[in-house]
Parts: sequence; C-alpha cells; structure tokens
Amino acid sequence: MRAAAAQRTAAGRALHGRRVPHRSGTPVGAERSAGGGRLRCAGVPGGAALGFLAEPRRRSAARGPERFLLWAVTGAGKTEMVFPLLEAALAAGGRALIATPRRDVVLELAPRLARAFPADVPAVLYGGSEDRLRRSRITLATTHQLLRFHQAFDLVIIDEIDAFPYHNDPMLDYAARQVCKPGGRFILLSATPPAELQRLARSGRLPHARVPVRFHGHPLPVPRHIRMPPLHRCLKQGRIPAGLRSVLQRSLDRKAQIFLFVSRIAHIEGLLQLLRRMFPEISIEGTSSQDPGRAEKVLKFRDGTISLLVTTTILERGVTVPHSDVFILDADSGLFDEAALVQMAGRAGRSKDDPAGNVIFASAEWSRSQRAAISQIRSMNAIARRQGYLKS
Repeated sequence: MRAAAAQRTAAGRALHGRRVPHRSGTPVGAERSAGGGRLRCAGVPGGAALGFLAEPRRRSAARGPERFLLWAVTGAGKTEMVFPLLEAALAAGGRALIATPRRDVVLELAPRLARAFPADVPAVLYGGSEDRLRRSRITLATTHQLLRFHQAFDLVIIDEIDAFPYHNDPMLDYAARQVCKPGGRFILLSATPPAELQRLARSGRLPHARVPVRFHGHPLPVPRHIRMPPLHRCLKQGRIPAGLRSVLQRSLDRKAQIFLFVSRIAHIEGLLQLLRRMFPEISIEGTSSQDPGRAEKVLKFRDGTISLLVTTTILERGVTVPHSDVFILDADSGLFDEAALVQMAGRAGRSKDDPAGNVIFASAEWSRSQRAAISQIRSMNAIARRQGYLKS
C-alpha cells in the first residue's frame, strides 16, 4: 500500500494543473479541454481526468460519451491514477468498467483493485472466468468481454488502447463505445497512443493529459544497441554471440531478473537449449501465448525462482518485475514496431529500488522502429526534466 501511495503522490505531481495554450500541443500535466474549459488538478492522481468527469456536459447525450486520453509513460502508475476516477463514479452512484486487451493484464490488475476497493471487489471477466454471473459496481474485463454489455456503465476506462487485439479492431472499438451510457465518460489509457489519437490530442480536439515521468521520479532507461546476427542463424549454428553473452552475464552478475524477448514462438525452444548450456547455474524458462503454464511461470519469474524468461510480446505489457533487465533479440524484426519496442523496454527500471535497469536492442540492422522508440523515450525524459519532474 505504501508503494501505491507513492505512485498516487508522484502521479498527482505529474498531473498537477499547468496552464498552456489550448492548441500548443506542449506535453504537460493537465491541459485545457477541447471545449476551452481549463481542466484543473487538485493535487490528486488523475486529476485532469477527474476534472473532465466533473465538467458540465457541453454536448448532447445523443452524440455519445465524451473521451479523455491519459497518455502516461510505462511505469508511471496509470492504475493508481484511475483510482480517484473510480471513486468519483461510485460516489455518484454509477458503475465503472476497466477493460484491457490481454488476460495477463487483467490477472495483474485484479488483486490491486480488490485491495483498493474492498467494499466493491471487481467482477473479473475473461475467457473461462468464474465471475460471469457475479455483479459488482466495478467490472474488470478483457476487451472481448465488452460484447456482453450495452450502455451499462457510467465510466468506461480502456487500458492499452494501442495493443492487440483492441488496436485496429473496429468491432472491439464499436463494442467499447456501446458499453458506455450516452451521458457517461470514456477514458483512454496508453503509454504509446496510436498516431491518430496523438494528432487529435496535439491539435486540441481530444482532451488529454500527458505524464512523462514514472512515479519514482527517475528517467526511463534508454536502450543500447548491440550488433548480432539474426537469431535463426545463431540457432542454426548452435551458438550465442560473445557480445550478447557478455551483456547477459553482466545482468546476471547484478542479480537482475531478465526478460529476453524474441519475435517468434518457434525460436524459444532452441534458444532455451543454448542458454541453459551457457548458464547452467540459473533457472531459465520460456513462455508464449501457446503455453498453458504461462501464468505460473510469470509468478515464479516475479518471485525470483526463475532468473531468465524467454518470451514473446505476450509479456510486453502489464507485467511488473522489480530489478529487471530487458533484452530484445532481432529488434529489427518487422514484427516489432515502435510501440512494441517502447513497451518491452518499459519492463526495466520500474522499481524505485532499481530505477535505471538495462535495455538492450540486439539486431543485425539498425531499423527505423528502433530509432523511433529510442527517440520517444529520450523525448519523454527531456520533457520530464524540463518540467522539473526528475530527481536531480
């Protein structure tokens, strides 16, 4: 609970109202609404969005729920930021929904929400969930579960709006709009919003707040690049390049938990064999969307039983492991776009006890997506530094 309180406090500072020109597009804590009214923050996390909830309606209910974008870097504490929004909706007698694209993230959020709202323990919905018939004023669900509801919620919060399967799925986007009451509010959360939403926010047509710093006040780790042959060639040759082995050893020497991301499920087993031969003294496992034991392995990775976890982008979001380093092999793969690289890099440095972390992009080529991801991370750090949010 102390960690959650720290996240709320730091998030509140980051979102505390600063006045900016309506159409400047300057990244700030709290910006004016599209209707021209100033969104103030009363020193609480999510304050700009809370002001948005409290604003009088400027549009007819027939035009549907209004939207607000909370654009916060990975590890900023978005979950804690939305707690005041949930509290406000419940205090007004309403119902609230939090939807996220992946089951892993739902399972990560469920106990945190239950601790924060013991009087309204959320109904948790996903494929195979036992809560299908349980009612609660708070619902936590995967986005596919939205198809079950119609205009049922006063507040709808869509997390990770840029993630598969929600992103680029018109059916799920339509379903999300339909679950919110016409007079309700619709909050979008993302560390890497789609380009169209970024344009709307910068032009002033989408009310939003940007949080460029994590709750602990340290900068985001900036990835370093090392050259290595394509992974499929390494597997065929049966060896891992010396450069990669060296940086992996440094992470192991500092007792870091290692996320090792690969672009293809087919590469996991072969890589596991090489790594176990190279580092026989540590526990190494692999997981993917096809692994029925994924949840158990993530728990063991989180508690330190597993030291190195080879995985795909299935774990690029929603999984927080203190004292972790991130390695992305074949970082030049077309399967890794800018958003995916930023999200994977965001697994490192999330703990206040290990805020630096290490992120390695390993690839044969230096791709546009890698350059863009590093540019985005550096840009957020520069904004946070300029606005005085980083610790000296």
